[in-house]
Amino acid sequence: MLTTEDYTHFPVQMWERVLSKVKKAVVFMDDKCAESLHWCGGAAVLLEAGARNLKQFSSFEACGVNEPKAVFVVSTLLKGTTVEIIKDIISLSHFQYCVVITTVAHSVHLLANNVTTEMEGSPVFEQFEEKLCEWMGNMNYTAEVMHVPVVFAPVSQQLLLTPMFAHLFPLLPPDLESINAKRPEKKRFGSLLDVDMNSLPVELQFEIKSLASVLNSVFEATGTREESFAVGPMSRIIAGELANHPQAKNRRKAAPNKASIIFVDRTMDITGAVGHHGDNLVEKILSVLKPLPGHVTDIQVDMLELTSLQRTPHSQTTLAPGCLAQTQSPAAQTLWEAMLTNKHKEGVMEVRRQLVETASKEKLPIKMSMGRVTPEQLCSYMQLFKSSWGALESHCGVLQLGLATAQTLRHPSLPRWDACLAFERLLLQALGDSDFPAVLKQLLPLMKPRGGEDSTTSGSRSGEDESGPDEMILLLVYLYSLADEAQPADQDTEEEEEEVEKLERELIGVLTLVLTREIELSPLVQKLTGCENPEELTTERAHSAVEKMFDTLRGLSHARDHLKQLRSVYTASDGVHQATYRPFLRQILEEVFRPDRPECPDIDYMSGGLTDLLKTGFSMFMKVSRPHPGDNPLLFLFLVGGVTPAELRLIKESVSTHKPGTQVLVLSTRLLRPTDIPELLFTTQRLLPDIGV
Repeated sequence: MLTTEDYTHFPVQMWERVLSKVKKAVVFMDDKCAESLHWCGGAAVLLEAGARNLKQFSSFEACGVNEPKAVFVVSTLLKGTTVEIIKDIISLSHFQYCVVITTVAHSVHLLANNVTTEMEGSPVFEQFEEKLCEWMGNMNYTAEVMHVPVVFAPVSQQLLLTPMFAHLFPLLPPDLESINAKRPEKKRFGSLLDVDMNSLPVELQFEIKSLASVLNSVFEATGTREESFAVGPMSRIIAGELANHPQAKNRRKAAPNKASIIFVDRTMDITGAVGHHGDNLVEKILSVLKPLPGHVTDIQVDMLELTSLQRTPHSQTTLAPGCLAQTQSPAAQTLWEAMLTNKHKEGVMEVRRQLVETASKEKLPIKMSMGRVTPEQLCSYMQLFKSSWGALESHCGVLQLGLATAQTLRHPSLPRWDACLAFERLLLQALGDSDFPAVLKQLLPLMKPRGGEDSTTSGSRSGEDESGPDEMILLLVYLYSLADEAQPADQDTEEEEEEVEKLERELIGVLTLVLTREIELSPLVQKLTGCENPEELTTERAHSAVEKMFDTLRGLSHARDHLKQLRSVYTASDGVHQATYRPFLRQILEEVFRPDRPECPDIDYMSGGLTDLLKTGFSMFMKVSRPHPGDNPLLFLFLVGGVTPAELRLIKESVSTHKPGTQVLVLSTRLLRPTDIPELLFTTQRLLPDIGV
């Protein structure tokens, strides 16, 4: 029987196919492929395989006369901008041998070129090989074009991420309006559940087909016959695409290994993704430290403390940053797993234990201390390694994780995490005790523009723990994701609806003022408004962005309306117990692992195709049992739209509680910070992904 380890090794196997082509070559790679490589060994494995250099995939890069071979690794279709960049680089260089590797399957390239019939060979790739030779200036030079799915990033033993699909997000009510606007009135969809693959924008169709192809390649390489299940409209489309993949049908007939895969839309539980109740160290690290440039998941770790450099305004650019991906050190990998799937306190204790143990092995003069772990204490341990270059080099992975922990614990914005958590708990109780307008009113006093409302100058906030626009937006998402559950719409009066509208207009006005008073725009505000600096952010642009945000907010709590059983993540107070949030994933796993194995009406079986439809028709006359997600020894959970570190711990705990020994592997588009959710909710990237069309 295969284990999760066999599947987490798949990304490394795919990169080995790329490595076989890079000897004596200059490698050009786009950001998404670079992020996948980052978690599979990084640039070091390319150089060890004989690559001469690694460069950004950009029209501003080129090679010299003494560099005749190039390898391009891209995550897009070989069309449009991607082709232009390859042509630019070749034109400015002197290549005699070019290899182009794309993560997008040839079948998707055929569709992108309006070819719907099956064709032998790889005609699109063959034509592109001829173009490469033309651009190199000699048809006798060597050109190769191939598909290698270097898409997955093995972030942990329990988690595979897909940086290529980081902006793939489930459909939302505003998307339904966009889709319906292009359809005749009689053929418009009544709900997101009715939307099918062919009605989606062509860019999104290609992205979903590419994802299905990638998943098929994993199952093909491991000889797996999967049973697909889905919860949510987007998940149904993806699971259906995988079930109908031409190569999948043949594979499933002969594959010896069985597995279940459940696709779940992130929109089924927005509350858990924006909430600060995770109690997880990595969640806080991802939230407060700066992202690694060009990466969706990893962050920058300031390494200055391990050197003798003086801290100056320019020292940040003198030293390359550290990161969380430590693929070369078994000790660092073990520590990373503990930080990722344990509670915050346990994770911090494990960081201290590893540092003490490592320093002791190196015979460094460490002073043991018990009790609460402080960032100063962790830094004092790491300072010891400065005196021994050998120890510093040997344990660099553990030290980077230690520094990430210390820098997070002393970060000035960390108190905001606890402030958000406290207010979320208050909102949770208030939703059950008061009507919605009364709860909305509680947000108004929190929205304070910089410098005060009457001030003409933009001042700074009085305390680092004081909430800014990011926290306000997160609280709004949290509140609206629960609003209709705590207070069903059928209880609303016309008077209450009018009051809500009035309060929303007031909130839109105040939040607009808050945004325009900012002296520095956070990454989230930049993405929501499309402005990089405060000078660009006019009142009109801010107001327009906030209005669009509220249009999306109003539909958030209706994402589970179509479900029969798993309709709520909110449990009201009963006078004895406080109101609580019930994670959607936990509810799904409880259904999957129930000993009596009933069929859950909300987990749709998607692998049956026509046969299953016939069985369903006959079920009026005979008992028909469908496959159950708990039937197989291996379970994949694919979270469409991202997974939080806290949810990884929840999954691990649910499995050990309900069905110990079950192999569960989580696949997802990204590892979420709370601020990622507003970005994904309130931008249009989900409908028009950049895959090179």
